[in-house]
Amino acid sequence: MSFLWRVALIKVITFVRMNQSFPLSKKSIELLAPVKDYECGCAAVDCGADALYVGPPRFGARVDAGVSLSDIERLCGYAHRFGVRVFATMNTLLYESELKEAERLANDVCRAGVDGLIVQDMAFLRMDLPPVELHASTQIFTMTPERARFWSDVGFTRINLERAATLEEIRAVVQAAPEAEVEVFVHGAICVSYSGRCYMSRSMSSRSGNRGACLQACRLPFDLYDEAGKRLMTGKHLLSVRDMNRGEYLEALIDAGVTSFKIEGRLKDINYVRNVVGYYRNRLDALIERRDDLQRASQGRTMLGFTPDPRKSFSRGTVAYYLMNPQESVASFDTPKSMGDRIGTVEQVGRDYLVCSEASRLAPGDGICFKNQSGVLSGTSVNRVEPPRVYPNRMEGIERGTELYRNYDRRFVLELDRARTERKIPVAVTVEIGPDRVTLWLDDSDVSVSCTAAGPFDEARDADQAEKSIRTQVAKMGNTIYEVEQVTVRWDRPRFVPAARINALRREAVERLDTARVARHTIRRRKEERREVPFPLSELAAEENVTNSLAERFYREHGVTRIERGEDLSESFEGLRVMRMRYCLRRELGWCLQKRPKYTGRLFIETGPNRYELKFDCRRCEMSVVCLPKREKNDKKRA
Repeated sequence: MSFLWRVALIKVITFVRMNQSFPLSKKSIELLAPVKDYECGCAAVDCGADALYVGPPRFGARVDAGVSLSDIERLCGYAHRFGVRVFATMNTLLYESELKEAERLANDVCRAGVDGLIVQDMAFLRMDLPPVELHASTQIFTMTPERARFWSDVGFTRINLERAATLEEIRAVVQAAPEAEVEVFVHGAICVSYSGRCYMSRSMSSRSGNRGACLQACRLPFDLYDEAGKRLMTGKHLLSVRDMNRGEYLEALIDAGVTSFKIEGRLKDINYVRNVVGYYRNRLDALIERRDDLQRASQGRTMLGFTPDPRKSFSRGTVAYYLMNPQESVASFDTPKSMGDRIGTVEQVGRDYLVCSEASRLAPGDGICFKNQSGVLSGTSVNRVEPPRVYPNRMEGIERGTELYRNYDRRFVLELDRARTERKIPVAVTVEIGPDRVTLWLDDSDVSVSCTAAGPFDEARDADQAEKSIRTQVAKMGNTIYEVEQVTVRWDRPRFVPAARINALRREAVERLDTARVARHTIRRRKEERREVPFPLSELAAEENVTNSLAERFYREHGVTRIERGEDLSESFEGLRVMRMRYCLRRELGWCLQKRPKYTGRLFIETGPNRYELKFDCRRCEMSVVCLPKREKNDKKRA
């Protein structure tokens, strides 16, 4: 075969590879990671993320996690080389005065290269935007098949389900909306209220969770009162729940139809991102390796350089959160802070030391915590360890029987800091040498590129040495994202090619492959909106969060006849439901009304001047929090 025919054949093969679809039997599984900044995003990619979600400078659900447009563009360039997609979170409610700015920013974000927008406000469906795909944020509150079907019909490529959805509810959604991708949270902090249905921050302040500025009111300490005004509990975090970890349920979720697994944590540090992404990468890879019907949603082999352990990153303790059992206990009454992993029980206390049989697990510099006599979380650091003795920095509150936890593992942090984490794309190298030219191909199974240099190239005196030199030089990929898995050398007869010529060709080919991989990345188009599809409800309550004219227009065009102003626009919250949730305080306390508890009367919670009544819908197995008038400053404390 002539040289020109070979070139033509390579081009045909490349075209076919770039345009072929994966077998229909293969389900792409995506690991979706949070991005606090550019460095966190790159770390998530390196540790195996298949997709990233990042907040632009405004209108993201975490006001303190906005990333500049220039960094988003840089991040897209880095991620797209691995086939990793980048989604922009513009999932706050918009006020009327913000519509034009939000539209401009959405266009800017799309020009920066993002693959899609994650939105809560339906105003985005009535804006003039590029046809990038839209994802329905978890704040839209999707748990029912009817809602899922509607969001799919009106143009959403993906639906992120409510965190409290059970496995059965997830299956029902998938069956109702088979054309939509289904995404669920699998790790991180939990919003105890149904997503997008929390107004407690607004009832306490000008801040709003639906506007990206959550006060984390659910993490505050509350007092619990009965209807007679008797205080039943004092200073407990009655609405605070443990963190989510669904690592053991990934296969069940895949079989239910989930295709994207989302990690919460856009405010977490880079080590949290690396550790948690690495943990889920390993678990998903094990499933993909075992099952022929699954495949990764991006390319590249990840080498972590450390052993992931989510217990060693921020954690309030973990639960699957109603996935398998809606009755599961999920509360974390004593503290909303990270307790870490349990070490053991204090067996003896000295003047400046404690004795613990698991002392060898600790090291100088570790952070330890424990509940003091009042049940409040307290902590200190470890100065010295002489097993079974541990010498803390402070001994206050530590007594015999105290349960010790480690919330900072110094050795693990050092392991993370020192680890060389890499993500490499395997390539095959072909070198073809003639008397007057040498051509080098790089082929990563998706894209093939070539570079040619002119000769002449004389016959080699030592054929073996000539071939060895060529193979050695082309395999030197250094700090690039590629690793050579195969080298083929073709020639009419062994010829000498200077190492400098081969190196120059290799560098040029790598640059071309980088460019080709980014160029190959395709931004999928938005689904067409079916205008004739009616919304499942004809009337929208304030909890449906309509806060601007474009969103109102969207719903009216889909058959809604009556629309209340979004609750976030309320001037007063007295008498309004500010939370609705599957979490039930009665159930957590063993006072479930369906199990004949000793106390069946009304319940109230208070924190500072803020007072709320708890309402219980036993038919739905739900609890609501209703705002009461604030306590005046001169009001006497209750007994």
